[in-house]
Amino acid sequence: MEQRDGAENGKGSSCSRVIMIALNGGAKSKHIVRWAMEKFIPEGKVAFKLLHVFPKITGVPTPMGNLIPLPQVRDDVAVAYKKEIEWQRTEMILPFQKAINLKKVQAELVLIESDDAAVGIAKEIAQHGIKELVIGASSNGLFSRRVKGQLLSSVISDCAPKFCTVYVVSKGKLEALRPSNTETNGNIVEYDSTATNSTNSSSRYTNSTFDQASTGISRCGQATASRSQTASSETQGNINIELEKMRIELRHIRGMYSIAQNEAIDATRRLGDLSKLRNEEATKLKEINEKEEKAKELAKVEKEKFEAAKREGDYARERAHREVMHRREAEQNAARDVKEREKLKNVLGDPVYHYQKFTWDEIVSATSSFNEELKIGEGSYGCVYKCKLHYSTVAIKVLHSKEGANSKQFHQELEILSRIRHPHLLLLLGACPEQGGLVYEYMENGSLEDRLFRKNDTPPIPWYERFRIAWEVASALAFLHNNKPKAIIHRDLKPANILLDHNLVSKIGDAGLCTMLNLDPSSLSTLTLYKDTSPVGTLCYIDPEYQRTGLISMKADVYALGMVILQLLTAKPAVGITHVVEDAIKGGRLMQMLDRCGGRWPLKETAEMALLGLQCAEMRRKDRPDLKNILPTLERMKDIAEKARNLVAKILVAPPSHFICPILKDVMDDPCVASDGYTYDRRAIEMWLKDNDTSPTTDFPLSSKNLIPNHTLSYAITEWKSKRRIRNGNN
Repeated sequence: MEQRDGAENGKGSSCSRVIMIALNGGAKSKHIVRWAMEKFIPEGKVAFKLLHVFPKITGVPTPMGNLIPLPQVRDDVAVAYKKEIEWQRTEMILPFQKAINLKKVQAELVLIESDDAAVGIAKEIAQHGIKELVIGASSNGLFSRRVKGQLLSSVISDCAPKFCTVYVVSKGKLEALRPSNTETNGNIVEYDSTATNSTNSSSRYTNSTFDQASTGISRCGQATASRSQTASSETQGNINIELEKMRIELRHIRGMYSIAQNEAIDATRRLGDLSKLRNEEATKLKEINEKEEKAKELAKVEKEKFEAAKREGDYARERAHREVMHRREAEQNAARDVKEREKLKNVLGDPVYHYQKFTWDEIVSATSSFNEELKIGEGSYGCVYKCKLHYSTVAIKVLHSKEGANSKQFHQELEILSRIRHPHLLLLLGACPEQGGLVYEYMENGSLEDRLFRKNDTPPIPWYERFRIAWEVASALAFLHNNKPKAIIHRDLKPANILLDHNLVSKIGDAGLCTMLNLDPSSLSTLTLYKDTSPVGTLCYIDPEYQRTGLISMKADVYALGMVILQLLTAKPAVGITHVVEDAIKGGRLMQMLDRCGGRWPLKETAEMALLGLQCAEMRRKDRPDLKNILPTLERMKDIAEKARNLVAKILVAPPSHFICPILKDVMDDPCVASDGYTYDRRAIEMWLKDNDTSPTTDFPLSSKNLIPNHTLSYAITEWKSKRRIRNGNN
């Protein structure tokens, strides 16, 4: 196999001189190429052939490390593998071709597949009539391998046609030269790098390795011309060569003896392994017979389970049928209610409020006459109770006085929540407008404020959940701001008004202070101001300009969002939080300010989130970004957090290896330690010991059949199973 790339070959080239460089692609090949460039490029028009020889491909490797013979492999697989090998070899040599091309000199890349590098190179030289060949003689290179007691560089020199001059380069210097038959008798002339370095400094290329190589070649020519006068020295050199060959053969024999010894040891060890393997196979056969009996028993149990499951399935189908009938009836009732509301709307001209009306008696009954034990919150506006209403767990807000039912704030909250629906806005289920009662969906994890400050020792919120919550709150605000026909500004966004369900999904509540602007949101700028004579809200979350001027805009909610983001990162009170975070960023102490209970915060994304929070909380509203620019950043953060959450879930699901019973290959229920030092499930090891006196792990005899409970491991397994159930429930 031969592959060519780059310039045409020497016969078709416009250059009068073609130099072949044999490379192995290793680190020291660059010294050979550099020497050839410095030697031949200054001499005039020249072209290079970069030759690389690699072993013939006889098989295709498998992932297990085996080698499949080429005839046994499909043609397309063999062709693809060969192309891959050729591409790898080309990539090794390509940098040297590019280095030569930078000198505006042609360089052809030639790949030859041959098991004999010397023969492959000789054939290439003979085929294209190459007059000059450069090879390497470095200790770790391809061309320093010994072939039948000789250096590969010597073998190449012997095999190369006599009309070709061979240059042997080591460490960037000419080490030996075999002139062509037009110059000398073809013997290799060794070069002394020390003598070469002392070449006259007035030479044309004094400061380069090319100068050293040229001087060496000149001296080699003189030595060859006077070869007839130095026959005795050549004889001595031949004797030295023969001695060196004998030393090499002696080392080779010693190496073969060492290999034979190692093979004998390996054979003995393999014999022992085979004996052990035979014993293991006998044990496994016995285990298989026992497992077969167990499988029969298990099949009987599974059959009983199947019958039970079939009965449960029949019951479930019957129940599903009843639910479908109930749903159809409910849909019919709902459709009838919609028609009635439409009629009322047309008659009265009032807007339709999408909520269910409850009687005051239902509210009183659900709250057990406003039992204090059911109260989960209280404020200046009213009390909130957790109770059951129509078989559902709900949160009921009851005003402190009946006069509050006629207040503007109550009717505004009722109007807004009855008209809008969003996954991250608290859902209004119904109301008793006459007495001032609002029925909401119940949020199991309470408010974001309680969870951030670990009220009642609640578990901390991981950082990836906090990133998601920031995006959810921002998306809910964007929905309010783009509401039609009237845009809505919340005006009282804070962690206490952000509630969390059982999956830590956030929803904004307390819409009593919302402002509905009588403008189309599509034509409403985020800087459009609306006069409010009485600013309301919570002090640290109120827009400073709104507090000073009474002019409200959508940027007021952006300010509150920035404060919420900073609290999500730090879990610190809102007072002065912007200055604290800003100073920490400037001083390079941001990671010290973060809530450690959040886990291992990602540095880059957390810093970006902190800067976004500071931008949202700027004092001047014109310096704050719009929600349409904030949402893409928070959505990107949410995606990063989702990947981290999935990774944590996978880690928690996989059981640790020491939880696995060596016999059952499953998590142990009752771990205990046997006399062999290994831990097994009690039920599994007891069944094993009924018929065996050896260890199921080591196959050695057991000193006793006593079992010691492993309470520490049992506790760890129980805790892991509990966490997995919680995680699976949340997912």
